[in-house]
Amino acid sequence: MSETSPRNAGKRTAGTAAKPATKSAKNAKSTRGATARHADDAPAPARQQRAGRPRVRHDTLADAPALQLDAEAGDDIIGRIYATVFDSVMSQRLAPGTKLPEAALCELFGVGRTVVQKALQKLAHEHIVELRPNRGAVVAMPTPEETREIFEARRSLEAAIMRLAVRNATRADLARLRRQLKEEHQAMHSYAQTRWARLASSFHMQVAELARNATLQRYLGELVSRCSLIVALHEPAGYASCEHEEHTRIVDLIERGDTEGAVAAMESHLVTLEEHIHLVSGKSGNNLARMLGME
Repeated sequence: MSETSPRNAGKRTAGTAAKPATKSAKNAKSTRGATARHADDAPAPARQQRAGRPRVRHDTLADAPALQLDAEAGDDIIGRIYATVFDSVMSQRLAPGTKLPEAALCELFGVGRTVVQKALQKLAHEHIVELRPNRGAVVAMPTPEETREIFEARRSLEAAIMRLAVRNATRADLARLRRQLKEEHQAMHSYAQTRWARLASSFHMQVAELARNATLQRYLGELVSRCSLIVALHEPAGYASCEHEEHTRIVDLIERGDTEGAVAAMESHLVTLEEHIHLVSGKSGNNLARMLGME
């Protein structure tokens, strides 16, 4: 066998040392590529956190990525949007026919499209807003025929509720209703129309609680919401005092245990309310934040 010369040995050693270095470079390149791929494959929330929440503009809403939230946080903000719109409708700050642009709601609540859409879908399910294809959401505007049907259904439902309420009412229940009447009286004399509207609807829901029937209470909640929209179309100024007196008479009859008298008083109350409705849409302001009570 021939011996390896020192020169050849040096070449072999250099070649051997260079080979692992090449593999190391390849491994480093592969690692960088994998890291880049993992970054690309990262969930949308992670990418958004790095980039920050995109500014939502009316003309680019369709391209804005939806904000990703965990279930608890998502439910909380959806509930907040729902409650804000619902309360604004019930207190008549948002009139029927008012547009609710998704872009504006995204900006006001600091969320993405998906969250706003879920809140609007919930409101639409309860007939508070209407979702119009390619036109967006608007506060619902019942037609004259729908108005007739809603009040007809409400009279029948509240008659059934009243019979159960008279039978089940306790002294504590009556005390709560008296406190409600006191709040109504204060709101009426302070000319706080938005507060009065909320209390007037709340009175009927409190009476429904006395029925001890969750199903009837849920159905009435939907009808009261829809009636609030109808009342928002136009109720004559100064009617609040008449309605407060009618509420007081109903509580008096419940306290006396006069079932048929209470049913008749509620029927008359709802008929009078419907007769005072003028199916003419009023104009609302153009500042959505103010109408939502966020200014």
